[in-house]
Amino acid sequence: MVKAIYLIKRKRGMELEAFRNYWITTHAGLALKVPGLRKYVQSHTLLSGYKKGEPLFDGIAEVWYDDTDAMRKIAELPQARAVNADGHVFMDMRASGFLLTREHVIKDGTVTPSMVKYVAFARRKPGMDVAAYQTYWKEHHGPLAAKIPVVHRYVQSHLLLSGYRSGTAPVYDGIAETWFDDTNAMRVSQTTPEYQAVRADEPNFIDPGNLAFIITTEHVML
Repeated sequence: MVKAIYLIKRKRGMELEAFRNYWITTHAGLALKVPGLRKYVQSHTLLSGYKKGEPLFDGIAEVWYDDTDAMRKIAELPQARAVNADGHVFMDMRASGFLLTREHVIKDGTVTPSMVKYVAFARRKPGMDVAAYQTYWKEHHGPLAAKIPVVHRYVQSHLLLSGYRSGTAPVYDGIAETWFDDTNAMRVSQTTPEYQAVRADEPNFIDPGNLAFIITTEHVML
């Protein structure tokens, strides 16, 4: 399957509570009418992420399709067109974004709605080949991150190679998602030698100066 990831920023001037309510009720209701979707998840940025100002994104939406052909066919359906049109009601389209990815589950485990999900937006090391970057991330860095003891689940979503064919560098090369019991468990993870090994490895394949993130709660809609 392929996974479309929507990087969502609310419309300027819209209150956060109104945005969240609209996204999880009205917009989700429209999305659930689209036939052919395999899975649909919303992840909302924690309220604590607003204490020092506006976060990079108010959340992300993830939608799974059988393949790119199925996604293109679904996009032509009136139900899908209604969803796209509705995005203009509550989203800042210029500040939002879209990535088409393939998901790699590096560490699988049981997750619950009460957990927090750390979502990191990664750019590869300048000058590094895309294939080399993806291989290193999955086969070397991934197993290191999976060793962090308090991590329940760890998933990498790699941008499809088709995202590089236009000649324009994508805004991100991929997204990493990590599930913890709570934010305290996240802080505990940072004291472990496994976490330190992960951080030490990052300069080998990512641009450390451009690693952005949000901390979210996950809402499985489908």
